[in-house]
Amino acid sequence: MVASSPVPNPRRVPASASDSRIQSTARLSAEDKTRNEQAIRAAMDRLLSGDLPPGAKCGLKSLAEQAGVPRTGFYPKKNRDGTARPGPYQHLAAKFEQQLASLIAAGAVVDPRAAQIQRLKAENAGLRRRIADRDETIAEFTAFKTTAISRLAAQHDEIERLRRPGLEQSDNIRPLPARTTATIDPC
Repeated sequence: MVASSPVPNPRRVPASASDSRIQSTARLSAEDKTRNEQAIRAAMDRLLSGDLPPGAKCGLKSLAEQAGVPRTGFYPKKNRDGTARPGPYQHLAAKFEQQLASLIAAGAVVDPRAAQIQRLKAENAGLRRRIADRDETIAEFTAFKTTAISRLAAQHDEIERLRRPGLEQSDNIRPLPARTTATIDPC
């Protein structure tokens, strides 16, 4: 029997790789946290000035993406005993949301998508008013048309009644001559 060399297990992680994995999931150092906070503040300034990436909203998700930090850092965490502790960047998230709310309350347009939605809502309301006005005008014209047709019909009936022979001749009523077709000679 020939002894074979051991075959490495593909599921087994070498010691050097597991060490780097442990280091990447370790808690943030003070230097990393400071660098991340500076990146978040810079991203806050960009987003609040209206410099949004295409298709993005002005919110915590975009803030996290622009700063290059995980979004979970903006929310509170739970300890193993069930007590709550603040997220590492929760104070910055609160500051961002407060500044965003104050800009919106002041009427500043931070999110172009929100501005487009507001513009489209205003345009939609204007178009609905125009349709309502046109419907009202059409209803008035329809009522006028109905009244005019009924008046014309009544006048026609009265004329026909007056043309009938056998009516008592009075001083007020004169018979109308029958219609004749007149020919116009060309010049």
